[in-house]
Amino acid sequence: MTKPNDNPADPFKKALAEATRTMADDPDMTVQYSVDPPGMNREGVRLPQVSRRMTRDEVMLARGTADAFALRRKFHDDGVAARYAPQGNLAREIYEAMETARCEAVGARAMPGTAVNIDAKIAHEAERKGYSQITSMQDAPLSVAAGYLVRHLATGRDMPKGAGNVMDLWRGFIEEQAGGTLENIDHVLEDQAAFARLARKVISDLGYGDQLGDDPDQDEPDDQEGEAEEDQDSPDSAGDEEQESDDSEAAPERSQEEQQDQSQAQVTMEDSADMEQGDEAELPEGEAPLEPPPPAPYSDADPNYTVYTTDFDEEIRAEDLAEAAELERLRAYLDQQLEPLKGAVSRLANKLQRRLQAQQNRSWLFDLEEGTLDAGRLARVVANPTTPLSFKQEKDTEFRDTCVTLLLDNSGSMRGRPISIAAICADVLARTLERCSVKVEILGFTTRAWKGGQSRERWLAQGRPQGPGRLNDLRHIIYKGADAPWRRARPNLGLMMKEGLLKENIDGEALEWAHRRMMARPEARKILMVISDGAPVDDSTLSVNPANFLEKHLRDVIAMVERRRQVELIAIGIGHDVTRYYQRAVTITDVEQLAGAMTEQLAGLFESDPKKRAKAGLRRAG
Repeated sequence: MTKPNDNPADPFKKALAEATRTMADDPDMTVQYSVDPPGMNREGVRLPQVSRRMTRDEVMLARGTADAFALRRKFHDDGVAARYAPQGNLAREIYEAMETARCEAVGARAMPGTAVNIDAKIAHEAERKGYSQITSMQDAPLSVAAGYLVRHLATGRDMPKGAGNVMDLWRGFIEEQAGGTLENIDHVLEDQAAFARLARKVISDLGYGDQLGDDPDQDEPDDQEGEAEEDQDSPDSAGDEEQESDDSEAAPERSQEEQQDQSQAQVTMEDSADMEQGDEAELPEGEAPLEPPPPAPYSDADPNYTVYTTDFDEEIRAEDLAEAAELERLRAYLDQQLEPLKGAVSRLANKLQRRLQAQQNRSWLFDLEEGTLDAGRLARVVANPTTPLSFKQEKDTEFRDTCVTLLLDNSGSMRGRPISIAAICADVLARTLERCSVKVEILGFTTRAWKGGQSRERWLAQGRPQGPGRLNDLRHIIYKGADAPWRRARPNLGLMMKEGLLKENIDGEALEWAHRRMMARPEARKILMVISDGAPVDDSTLSVNPANFLEKHLRDVIAMVERRRQVELIAIGIGHDVTRYYQRAVTITDVEQLAGAMTEQLAGLFESDPKKRAKAGLRRAG
């Protein structure tokens, strides 16, 4: 007999969880249901919540999400994906969307019932994001359209209404540019590596080849040639290498995965050697280098920094936290805040642009066979038609090969005027630097809940173990990727005006996250600017850990970044002295000063003369 308090949805949830594990071929995978956005990590998946009412939409969405995650777990190899992943953000988004579509299409061929369920999931997402109301290509994400088209071509199924609208807006362009490449999709669908190569070719056809990075398939021959040259200098090892070469020739059927494992092992050994030679100074005093114990430390800056669980953390794009209509409304509200400051902000933006452009020492190479037509030499052609046309190319400068990341504190104490000014300044700097050919990324950090969240609930349920470490659910927000144009990311900055977004701040992990993102960028010069209003604060964490737990970690991360010197780090404190944390920092007492401080700090960083940089204010504020 069913107890009155039993949830009638529980049998369905249990059955769906078992079916998901079976489909994924992973009996140990955890399956949870939550009102938070669905997600998947190494341990398991988080599915949409199913209420006691068990409406058809709830059931279909849960099934579709479960099937999509299970198929990706079954048919996707992270190692192969990482090997071929592009470097640029937009190219990587297209690559990921196509790979997701591939996994779902392969699953639909083997298990046709999954196609209907996943259609329901796609329809729900398209409706939530307002895809059916989009009328212009510029408003429809190219990466999403590419994924939808791959799924349509591979399965022959019509896309749901909103998704079909996005696909149709871009379909003509995609097929015109990459139609020949996509004709081969059926031949590579079940081979992830071959499909990844096809995806890279599609990305190149669409005009984003500059974001692909090096071709991983061309690296191996070069490496082998380099090894051969080393072997000539090392006769003792020649016999061993020849034996390995003979073995490889005798066994050409070795799988790509084995070769990849060897390559990864070699990289790991090289990394270890580099660490022993170059990073000894970073080890704590009195400790010898040891093998990293499992699990890996949560922080590169402080291996002793602990986190109770990362299951509920999220790294999310701003457009996924609010509907498109709400973002537009919030952006309009932000523009209203900007109105009284428009004159001053425009003057500062123009001043910064003039200073930056004045430091771009442009130079040209003339009399080339290709490039930009040199109009100044057309007179020679007119005088003597047999004279060939002359072309010129602008030489690249160090100044252009730069990426700037703005990391904004999205904590509750920033509510009101401070967050409005921070959003406005980020907006202005992104526009200005983009005009100067400098890539800009805008990130935000907060937590998903006040005083804990699901992490704390799990800790309580598990008996309150001592020393849990960080005890809240992180929320790291990507407002604008470095490769995204400002016009496309413009509405996202309005999200900072959203009621309920700003909560607690865990600065150390946010700074380490932004630093990792910067280190993955190809630019030669990287600048990270942090805008915060004080020390890290999270009541849930500090109530059960030492009082300096979060502050110590922030200091350790700052020390790591400043010691490595691969990223130039500066900070601006709003109303609080951040010079006690950062070597190069400035503190402002009035948020109205923020735009001017950001302008001066950035302009100072771009000074080519180190002495001028110091005069520009890049020093510890006293």
